[in-house]
Amino acid sequence: IDMQFSKRLDRFGEEIFAALNNRRMELEAQGMKIYNMSVGTPDFKTPEHIKKALAEAAMDDNNWKYSLRDLPELLEAVCDYYKKRFDVELTPDMVMTVYGSQEGMGHLGMALCDEGDVVLLPDPCYPVFAAGSLMAGAEPYYYPLVAEHDFLPYVKDIPEEVARKAKYMVVSLPSNPVGSIATPGLYEEIVAFAKKYDILIIHDNAYSDIIFDGAHGGSFLATEGAKEIGVEFFSLSKSFNVTGARISFLVGRPDVIAALRKLRSQIDFGMFLPIQKAAIAALKGPLESVQEQCQMYQERRDALCNGLREIGWDLPNGKGTMFVWARIPGGRTDSMAFCMELMEKAGVIVTPGASFGPHGEGYVRFALVLPPEKIKEVVEAIRRSGL
Repeated sequence: IDMQFSKRLDRFGEEIFAALNNRRMELEAQGMKIYNMSVGTPDFKTPEHIKKALAEAAMDDNNWKYSLRDLPELLEAVCDYYKKRFDVELTPDMVMTVYGSQEGMGHLGMALCDEGDVVLLPDPCYPVFAAGSLMAGAEPYYYPLVAEHDFLPYVKDIPEEVARKAKYMVVSLPSNPVGSIATPGLYEEIVAFAKKYDILIIHDNAYSDIIFDGAHGGSFLATEGAKEIGVEFFSLSKSFNVTGARISFLVGRPDVIAALRKLRSQIDFGMFLPIQKAAIAALKGPLESVQEQCQMYQERRDALCNGLREIGWDLPNGKGTMFVWARIPGGRTDSMAFCMELMEKAGVIVTPGASFGPHGEGYVRFALVLPPEKIKEVVEAIRRSGL
């Protein structure tokens, strides 16, 4: 059969992690020590009370059936958590589960857009922001995150003719990959912009619990008027180290929640009940470990940024997330070539900035997935490599 695949697949580039991973395995087979700082998978332990809740729920035969819905007690737990953590009032019709923010973002575009709709995306950005819009047939307009504006959204530079056409705008703070955090008044500017041009704001809030130097991680929905024009993805993955369980929520405007729920009803039968029980335990349980973990991430950030500066790299301290965004030293601009050379010469794997969008070229992203003593080894390996 001469199989002709969907032209939709042509909208997506090649997976860069595959090339990096293939070379990693070759180097490891040759006996080279590898430090993998490319993928943002936390290395901290999942809290015991969350694992216990999942294990106990898994022993109940009734929990192995289709869930068909989000448990009412889970929706209430999210509402209670948002009030306690962010001082944001939610009702259950403003909450739904998604299998990780990545899956949620990928499907939300299809629930919101028709072919040819315009969407506003940050550049650099996490790749699924673009993928979700492309799967829906929308036309992305990339607004740049640049050092001149502290890698923050700058709505004044978005052309009026583009803003008038835009269906939604994705905002992600604290930002993966660039590590910027919201500054006072920024969300108010974005809300005013959205209201002026009738644009839905989709805020990715995966890293509100990993924010440094005494800053407070909040919710976009705490901004006056944000609930009228916005929704927010909220994830347990990084705060509670449950990445593989894929526990996230979309919260905000009820009509947007209902639209995504309608789409999701056609392609799945609901989140596995033991995972919903684990989510309830996380939301209702103690948060001391989340705060302690944030401090440990800051120690890793300091070890990496201070160490790289000492050997001549030019980079700001990341202000939030479990990543550090670094300009490639020596005036080099080909981030993929630099990543391959860094792996070959130092055994250090990072992610090329170009994989996050055109404005990512000339940068690389480090994931803070090693303890400080290992990060010092990474810096020393880079120093010895001459890079």
